[in-house]
Amino acid sequence: MNLDELVPDVDTLIQRLQQVGYLADPSLASALFCAVRLPQPLLLEGEAGVGKTAAAKALAEMLDTPLIRLQCFEGIDASEALYEWNYPRQLLGIRVAEARGETIEEESLFGPEFLIRRPLLAALEHQGPRPAVLLIDEVDRADEEFEAFLFELLAESTVTIPEIGTLRATHPPIVLLTSNRTRDLHDALKRRCLYHWIDYPPLTQATQIVRARVPEAQLQLAIQVASAVQRLRSLDLQKMPGVAEAIDWVNAASLLGLTELDPNGAEQTLGSVLKYREDHDVARAAGLMWVVSGLGAPGGASAGAAAPSSS
Repeated sequence: MNLDELVPDVDTLIQRLQQVGYLADPSLASALFCAVRLPQPLLLEGEAGVGKTAAAKALAEMLDTPLIRLQCFEGIDASEALYEWNYPRQLLGIRVAEARGETIEEESLFGPEFLIRRPLLAALEHQGPRPAVLLIDEVDRADEEFEAFLFELLAESTVTIPEIGTLRATHPPIVLLTSNRTRDLHDALKRRCLYHWIDYPPLTQATQIVRARVPEAQLQLAIQVASAVQRLRSLDLQKMPGVAEAIDWVNAASLLGLTELDPNGAEQTLGSVLKYREDHDVARAAGLMWVVSGLGAPGGASAGAAAPSSS
């Protein structure tokens, strides 16, 4: 089944993503649909834990095609992202030729058989039947030189290897880039991409996502955790919890046999959702009863308490 038949419209894409456990709203689904069918690279931005990487994984699973992931980091270059030469194999080729009394031309040592294929090249050389999903994850962690290195790939699904020439994809990959906005990306990169911002989901959708990812969890627990995560985001935290942390929280609570979340259970499992000691202190200062139920005002004061007089 080709892409036109597998993903004929946005509604079908939403349904097929739901079948693999990913709930996409119409706006995100429309962006993914364009990335698949145009095709054009899609830049997904949003806070950590809102489901950017999960969207690429779900898309690949839905399309029954490989997910090829390039995790970006400071200082990444072509040898980690595209290719490098297999020097031990080249040396072995030289020694074999010498043992046979043959001469070996330098050009013959720089052919496709001596390439170590990194994610970008592997995605371009994927033979189908459907294109691979290429996830360039956290591109904002790389530097501007690496962004410029990506332009040829994003615009034309080609890469140039000086010793070989330009390689063009027979099945251009479906490219998704993610960014947590640790720095601003260059306009030239954005110009080559579709764009979508993934926000924190509303409570109802967050509960549905948690239920889809942890189906064995009690409904009441999923609702309480999704609500508690929303309350935590109203506090002055160093790291706001996302959907990924909500899923982790439900998994941890379920593992401990909890069917609902109370202050004691929250205390036991707080490390699943908050990852800084200072954030734990902020949550406890607000009151774990308020975190899990919304009862009482943050900070331990009762909701109806009057503000102290300034006189």
